[in-house]
Amino acid sequence: MSATAVAPDIGDDTELARRAAQGDLGAFEVLVARHRDVVVRVATRIVGRDDAEDVAQDALLRAFHNLRGYRGDAPFRSWLLRIVHNLSLNELERRRPVPVDVGEETPADLPESAQPASSLERSERRDRLAMKIRALRPEHRAVLVLRDLEGMPYEDIARITDAPMGSVKGRLHRARSELMDLLRNNTYDWEIPGGRPASGT
Repeated sequence: MSATAVAPDIGDDTELARRAAQGDLGAFEVLVARHRDVVVRVATRIVGRDDAEDVAQDALLRAFHNLRGYRGDAPFRSWLLRIVHNLSLNELERRRPVPVDVGEETPADLPESAQPASSLERSERRDRLAMKIRALRPEHRAVLVLRDLEGMPYEDIARITDAPMGSVKGRLHRARSELMDLLRNNTYDWEIPGGRPASGT
């Protein structure tokens, strides 16, 4: 075989998914290693830390059993996070109220050199922000998490939530407005890292 003949690209999610669907467990293990962090992070931010691991494990298991349904017409991560999104909303529907954790790995985290007192104060502010996000409707919360915390494009969010682009933007606008109203009730919370909604339409 020449060097230019078709050898599978180990770095391509679509190829890995195709091989995994044909029984290549090693290919699926690569996909899990590549995407598990975002799966757990999104689950945590929607359902809370206590149930995030169960939701993540369930999502990965369902993804494995449904790989033949993945056609490659959308990024694998979007397809996988759609499963996470649906399972997370099912979990929210199953039990309320739901604690929501904005997570510890936000882009606004303090550098390692930060003073302990500042770190504690910042942690407390994140906790208060989490309590306010908990007050949002589940579908608004999910869109806010995917756009403002994960930084995903609207096209991916529309695929993940199975909603038209206009609905995604509408939910995000309402979620941001509701969160801003909640933050205005406590001026101290304006200093929360990431508390201000992201700019852009």
